[in-house]
Amino acid sequence: MTTAHVELNSAPPSAPTPEKTREDLILEHLPQVKLIARRIHERLPVSVSLEDLVSVGVVGLIAAIDRYDPTHDVKLKTYAEYKIRGAILDNLRGLDWAPRQQRKRAKLIENAIAALEQELQRMPTEDEIARRLEIPVTEYQDWLSDSRGLTLGSLENAGSEEEGCNLLRYLADSDEHWPSQIVERAELERLLASAIDKMSDLEKSVLSLYYYEEMTLREIAKVLSLHESRISQLKSQAILRLRSFMQKRWPLERT
Repeated sequence: MTTAHVELNSAPPSAPTPEKTREDLILEHLPQVKLIARRIHERLPVSVSLEDLVSVGVVGLIAAIDRYDPTHDVKLKTYAEYKIRGAILDNLRGLDWAPRQQRKRAKLIENAIAALEQELQRMPTEDEIARRLEIPVTEYQDWLSDSRGLTLGSLENAGSEEEGCNLLRYLADSDEHWPSQIVERAELERLLASAIDKMSDLEKSVLSLYYYEEMTLREIAKVLSLHESRISQLKSQAILRLRSFMQKRWPLERT
């Protein structure tokens, strides 16, 4: 479940042509910036400005256009998505907008999931996680709602924020086709698939609709006939499960 998808062996990448100037490419991909910014913004407090996210995303888009190498079998749109999201997430991390209490609770949930998974040898249920935290299920769900923005880009760093390795670092990069990177990507995909396979059908559906179908939380809520806040809770819980799973199985530092 990464925030960027590499489109291999598909149509030839849309390389800049003499007919398409730098300004033309920026305008062409501007809707992509706005879409990514809106999807990130819907998981953030209202105090975070959407316009600011779009502005930062445009900077990422320009960097993608300037650094794009059409000789690699990756579309400009795919590479741009990676750079746009990266720029926005880096900016949010720098702002440190989330209260310390929210980060602490998210870490407590993650630790509880890890401990229960080891004890039970399966993914724990919401009730089991709440009992481990010694709080009612309703309060646990409130914690999930509060931590929804903290899961932004969280799979990029499977370890701590300071020591975590960037699981997306090799996507659309100059060494993308190195054997070591191909093996690394295959192993990452295998681990993520293994973790997702252990989740409930509802959590699988939420992740699939959000990351692969690129639906908003509101759209997913209509499809699954659930309240939008419940979809947000399920998504946060699924990401924290993945973080816990990957933290134990993916080295913190890779060369």
